Amino acid sequence: MGKRIGLLVNPIAGMGGRVGLKGTDGPEALRRAIELGAKPISPDRAKEFLRELARSIDRASLLVGAGWMGEEEALSCGIRPGAVLGERKPETSAADTKAISEEMLERGVDLLVFCGGDGTARDVMDAIGRSAPALGVPSGVKVHSAVFAINPVQAARIAARFLRGELSAVDAEVLDIDEEAYRAGRLAIRLYGYLRVPSEDSLMQRSKSVGPDVEDEEENKRAIARYVSELMRDGSVYVVGPGTTTKAILDELGLEKTLLGVDVVRDGRLLAKDANEGEILRAVKGSPARIIVSPIGGQGFIFGRGNQQISPEVIRAIGPENVIVVATRRKISSLRPARLLVDTGDEEVDRALRGYIRVIIDYGEEAVVRVE
Repeated sequence: MGKRIGLLVNPIAGMGGRVGLKGTDGPEALRRAIELGAKPISPDRAKEFLRELARSIDRASLLVGAGWMGEEEALSCGIRPGAVLGERKPETSAADTKAISEEMLERGVDLLVFCGGDGTARDVMDAIGRSAPALGVPSGVKVHSAVFAINPVQAARIAARFLRGELSAVDAEVLDIDEEAYRAGRLAIRLYGYLRVPSEDSLMQRSKSVGPDVEDEEENKRAIARYVSELMRDGSVYVVGPGTTTKAILDELGLEKTLLGVDVVRDGRLLAKDANEGEILRAVKGSPARIIVSPIGGQGFIFGRGNQQISPEVIRAIGPENVIVVATRRKISSLRPARLLVDTGDEEVDRALRGYIRVIIDYGEEAVVRVE
């Protein structure tokens, strides 16, 4: 008998990213995201996973959630599921995720793959605990947990190797944050629990880590800020991503930074605060522009995690060659493996960003780091 793989999609995961909401947990956040023009992200991410899975493994029975929780994605890829679990609904909830996860566990899936973010990982963990292996396809705004592959294609390759018996399962952290605090600019990450996931260090993302608040680290940020603020006197529009390192740059300019958002600056003046994708595109239209980002601590992502407002469309408009990466020495030296990552959801843009990039690590100092 072939292996049994479960696919569960959270169809609303990630919708708040481009419109600047930093999450879609709860009906009010979803309503606001839709009002702002947000489009579903997860279905396309799930299809990308399924297409690669079909190329990577010959025999496996696929169990899926009903409707857009897996069934529609499979059918659109020409895959007929072995079983459809749950009920088709115009709107789905955490309760549906948990119920379908429990049924997949009861049906003895060899691997439960879910497409979503940290909130989805929590729901799956609540339902199955450590009773069956699971794997996350990243599709949320918040993707801080260590249960996700670095992108949908690599998730499929990991799943295929696991189902062939080439990988073992290990405990991995499920982290989550308070979305209301996150929207207010406060980052409070806590350990929620553990899921069993395939052990593949190079293709699984690590948990997000928070850097130490020590004087050497802070002085390093200030030195980077002094150097970058001097570069910003060229009249260009600068799209400045989230983080404490980028905050130090705006502090140096005497401007207030949205710690967990994206701000737009030109000639020492704030053009847009906590900007969404549309506001960024309007701000850079017809002007030379550059993007300043800092990698997520512990993970190394420079695009695709927590800064989805800087979308593929924004990167195309500004040009991948106009990306400036800043990071403290400690952050770069702590990357394991030593690389930066991109996962914008657009393979063409990701390819343009991959290769080697110079990272500003101090005043006038750079390190060359590979982007994958």
